[in-house]
Amino acid sequence: MKISVIIPAYNEERLISQTLTKVRDAMAAFSHTGWTSELIVCNNNSTDRTAELAALNGAIVVFEPINQIGRARNSGAAVASGEWLVFIDADSQPSLGLFKEVVEQIESKQCLAGGSTIQFDKADRKTTQLTRGWNWASRCFGLLAGSFIFCDAVAFREIGGFNNELFASEELDLARRFKRLARKTKKQIVILHRNPLVTSSRKLHLYSPWEILWFMAKTAATGGRTLKKRESCHVWYDGRR
Repeated sequence: MKISVIIPAYNEERLISQTLTKVRDAMAAFSHTGWTSELIVCNNNSTDRTAELAALNGAIVVFEPINQIGRARNSGAAVASGEWLVFIDADSQPSLGLFKEVVEQIESKQCLAGGSTIQFDKADRKTTQLTRGWNWASRCFGLLAGSFIFCDAVAFREIGGFNNELFASEELDLARRFKRLARKTKKQIVILHRNPLVTSSRKLHLYSPWEILWFMAKTAATGGRTLKKRESCHVWYDGRR
């Protein structure tokens, strides 16, 4: 068995080295099982040292010129040679325990794809409330957080990967299509919860609640059309770090 870990990264020079160190530590779960693995970073048109630092940390580096997170994940998956794919955001840090849970799910042969509950790196009242709400919804409805997704590579390619028309919420669209395939193949979409993924809370500090609520309101009012426009999804693409 071979596992491909894929990290999309846009101007992440401040975090990429730390993230890759944590990811490599977690990938020991695969080698302990006798599996092989590879670490791929998709440089999503960065203007800083992201690609250089990723290479120095031993990652396979590929380039995607269009700033779009789903497209960057697809570009990383296109060069992946693993039977299973693990997508992790560049500001997130998985643990050895979380990857051991991934191994358990793959070995069960009942899982088609999955995600994880999350834990923000800086906890306060706002992040705690948001975490509880998202984790509840994720486990109840099988929603995949884009910061951590693992899936069967054949299944990922069968459903067409991430939707290149979407600049946000592409992980929810992917989850919907995985669920449809899971019903057909009688397999499961799982949300791991014993070892939550630690992810950055920076968006919640860089953007006001009103900015985020305004985006959600516009998305609802336009029937999701804002998700197909980069300029409307500025929280993800305006470059604030």
